[in-house]
Amino acid sequence: MKKEEKYLERASFTWSGDSVRLFATPSMTARSLYFYMQEAGYFKTVWPYFTERANLNSFLLIYTLSGEGRLLYEEKEYGLTEGSCLFIHCMKHHEYHTVKGKKWEFLWLHFNGEKARGYYEEFVKNGFRILVIRQKELVEGLFREIIERNRKRELTTEVRTGGLIGTLLTELIVQNTTESRQAVLIPSCVRAAEKYLEQHFREKVMLQELADMLHMDKFYLIKEFSRYVGVSPHEYQIGLRLSYAKELLKYSDLSVTEIAYACGVNQTSHFISLFKEREHLTPAKFRKEWRMQL
Repeated sequence: MKKEEKYLERASFTWSGDSVRLFATPSMTARSLYFYMQEAGYFKTVWPYFTERANLNSFLLIYTLSGEGRLLYEEKEYGLTEGSCLFIHCMKHHEYHTVKGKKWEFLWLHFNGEKARGYYEEFVKNGFRILVIRQKELVEGLFREIIERNRKRELTTEVRTGGLIGTLLTELIVQNTTESRQAVLIPSCVRAAEKYLEQHFREKVMLQELADMLHMDKFYLIKEFSRYVGVSPHEYQIGLRLSYAKELLKYSDLSVTEIAYACGVNQTSHFISLFKEREHLTPAKFRKEWRMQL
């Protein structure tokens, strides 16, 4: 039986008198449905401010307003300067502190929720990094609104806080994903495979033939394609087929069988199975629900 790790926290609370620290006790509804705040605040710190922690079931965001801090996380050290934002999992050992001889002013949020871990894993899937925020006013405003709403708690505070946290996480992941993709030079063979599948998604594409055409090993093609695109070539082609199928279901009067063939799937039952597995409803139900909205 795996031994349960003990919660660790050590700290030096050298912050100014106008610093803010708020605690929240989320309801069962918030825990089961929303992202929820555990703690949040605004700190204006001086040396030797620090926090060391591990084995806390929480996720932490820190947005630096001014000054300079340092983060030790996963055995690496990172600088925290104006406009930077960190996103860490507090079960992992970490330490952050003010740089000696400097001040460090920041907004922070401890949060959790049913989908919190999934968002964190999406954020770090290409490696952990500190973001230098492009939309500074937006991100700072979201932190401040979360704090303000939880100062004046109302009936709708939890649901609104959940929405604000979701918006904040989305902004971080969008920027991180965009920058990660730009920073990584996608191999020409992967781009060529993408383009070929987009042009021939209605045809039967044999991966061995595609690999031969690109002069590479089939399994290496699958590995590299999955690494840079996020899904396998096979799943990518299915996605293209289903996107085309949705267009036909919405805007044409073709039968489901005709649409299946138009997408390159020669068995209606297989097409329905593919569609239902990914969309959680049948093509006919999808068409009906869409047309009810028109």
